[in-house]
This record gives sequence, structure tokens and C-alpha cells, in this order.
Amino acid sequence: MRICIHRGTQEIGGSCVEVSAAGKRILLDLGMPLELKDNEVPSLPRVAGLAEPDDELLGVVLSHPHQDHWGLIPLMRNEIPVFLGRAAERILREAAFFRAGDFNPRVGGYLQDRKPLQVGPFRITPFLNDHSAFDSYSLLVEAGDKSVFYTGDFRAHGRKKSLYDRLIQNSPESVDVLLTEGTSVSPDGQHQGQGPSEVQVERDLIRLFREASGPVLVAMSAQNIDRVVSVYRACLQSSRTLVVDLYAAAIAKATGRSTIPQPGFPNYKVWVPHPQRVRVKNKAEFQRVEEIRPIRVYPKRDFARIANNSVFLFRESMAREFEKSGCLENGLLVWSLWAGYLVPPHGEGTRSFVARNGLKQVYCHSSGHAGIEDIQRLVHALQPGKVVPMHTFGAAQFQQILSGIAPVQQHADGQWWNV
Repeated sequence: MRICIHRGTQEIGGSCVEVSAAGKRILLDLGMPLELKDNEVPSLPRVAGLAEPDDELLGVVLSHPHQDHWGLIPLMRNEIPVFLGRAAERILREAAFFRAGDFNPRVGGYLQDRKPLQVGPFRITPFLNDHSAFDSYSLLVEAGDKSVFYTGDFRAHGRKKSLYDRLIQNSPESVDVLLTEGTSVSPDGQHQGQGPSEVQVERDLIRLFREASGPVLVAMSAQNIDRVVSVYRACLQSSRTLVVDLYAAAIAKATGRSTIPQPGFPNYKVWVPHPQRVRVKNKAEFQRVEEIRPIRVYPKRDFARIANNSVFLFRESMAREFEKSGCLENGLLVWSLWAGYLVPPHGEGTRSFVARNGLKQVYCHSSGHAGIEDIQRLVHALQPGKVVPMHTFGAAQFQQILSGIAPVQQHADGQWWNV
């Protein structure tokens, strides 16, 4: 078995790992880079078969539905099979309706927790994991007498932390290579750490919602289902109503889990921003708004009236409609995303929105990535022949982090190496 990390050995995002065995190849993820240079157009990595027919390439296995792991899928040939979780597929197809892009690949098979999938010479065993994206997996790939465990993105402090604990207690044996993410590992040694747990975020939100005298806007990703649950539970504990947009409601429904807050839940309302109304009309999918009619609220008619007893999921693109609604007096904006998204030049629109409307702003977030100790615990459990870091700016730090635990090898982007 041979491996090439096409992107990710010295950066976070754009993950793409090519695995070769017995004359066949698969890709683990095909992600969009998080940072593109000015006027840089996203392009496919140099993988034979992505842009032109090649029978050696058997498919792409997606670890989870975050764009830095799947975002280049629309650029490849439609004939290439994609393997992913069923819920991940539903979420990505729903999300595609609301944006200009598309997600309509040929599905070759579905990932299920600890159920092996055979793709040519590759035996792929998914391990459902704890991450901020719903339906996320780590992947054990075996071919011949070699094996590689690809963590994808993972953590041990979310609502599904029991999945991490189960992996530690019942982990694969005789792993030759561990490909691990290291998002929290900093190149200067000042590692970020995991921060608060998702349970602590919920507690903090309850306090913030109770203390607020006006409306609360929570800036967050609607695909962070753990956070949606935390916000909703905090609403119930603070006697507030959660107000989400049509996109967020559709994503929650697409999880296929009746326990996830969605239309039909108490203290739950839906509104339809103007761009989404236009898309529904242009696509003639009017059933989307009909389904939420009993719980629909309107910015001009309802927001000011319900504001002081509500929590609104917020994105920067919604700023103008919130301002026109006249509902922002004594408002609080809770930033529940990575803090770096507010550091200039990012987040200029949100900073301006907060300043224009005199909003109070607080930070309340939990990372989607494992801290140093949890990476160490995973390495201890797997006892791999070697560890290769990726999805990190701090690969050079792994020698120190894993000293005495497991050998570490670094490989450059585009470099082929033997397992």
C-alpha cells in the first residue's frame, strides 16, 4: 500500500489523501482549501482519473460533510463513485438547493458505523466519530497485509463523546499508519486546546439567554447540529423561542433524526430570508414553504413583536433584513463560530452590523477538533507503527507531542510513500 497526501500536510483544509494498492486507487476526501489566494480558482489535485477516465481510480470516500473535505467533488467527473454516510448525503443535497453550487455525485455505497465496505482491493471500515459535522467518520483502510487509520476530523468533548470513548476502549489492532488531524496543534507550540465542552456551551448559553433583556442573535453554522441542540435546549431553559431560517430547518430535517430540533418542535419558528424566497420561486419548490406555514414568522410583521422572547440563528447575509425589521434594540449577538472568522480581514460585515446597531457581542463556542491530550490518548489506544500528521499548521510539533508514545513521520504534499 502506498499513500500520497495531496493537500493538508502543512495546512488546515483542502484535505485529500490518495491510497494505492494492487494497481487500484481511492481518495479519502476531496476538500476545498479554506484559504485561496486572490483571484485563485479552485482546482482538482493532480490525481489521475479525476478529470479524465482511468479505471484505476475506484472512488472517493468522504469522511464528513464539511466543505474542506468534500468541496471539490463538483469539479470531478460525475462517473466517479462517492462513498459517504446516508445522512451526510441528505444534508449535502439539501444544502445544495440553497446555494449556487451543486452536489449530485454518483453514490457508490454508504458508510455505516463499523460495517466494512469492500471497494476493489480496499476494505474500508467506518468508525462514527464525535465532530461538529453530523454523520462524521474515521476510516480504517486495509489492503493486503497493510492498514491505515484516517481520523478525518474528530473530538472528544461534543455531544457524541461516547463514540470517542468507545474507539479508545475498542480500537482496531495492528494499525500500520495513523493519519491524524492536528487542527489544535500550533506551529509555535502555543497550542489552542479544545476549550469548553458542548455541555458547557449549553450552560453558558442558558445564562446568556436569561440575562439578555432584548433579542439574542446566535452566529453559527446550521450544519453544526450539536450546537443547534445546545441553542434549542438553552431556549427551553430560558423561556425563549428558537427562530431559524428555512435552510437551517431543512438541514435539521435532513439528519433523519426525530430527536433533532426541527419544525414541529415546541418553541420553534421558521422564517424565509429574501434570497431563499427567490430560490423557492425559481425552483418551483413551493412545498418547502407550505410545510412550515403553521410556524412561519415574517421579519417586518413579527420580528419586533417576538424579539425579546426569541433567539435567532444569524448569518451575515441576514443583516439587512434584521435591520429593516426594527427588532434589534438591546440586542445581543453571540459569536458561536471559530474566533478567527472575526479577525480582519474576515468578519468585516458582522463587525459593522454589530457597531451600527449598538449590539453587545459575546463569544461562546466549542471547537470541533481534538485537543492535544485526546490526540495522545488515541495514539496510545491504536499503537500505530507510525503517525503521520495532517490537517494542521503544526506538523513539526508532533515529534514532541508524541515523544515516547509513537514514532512520527512527516511527508510533504504530493509525496508518495510506502505504508
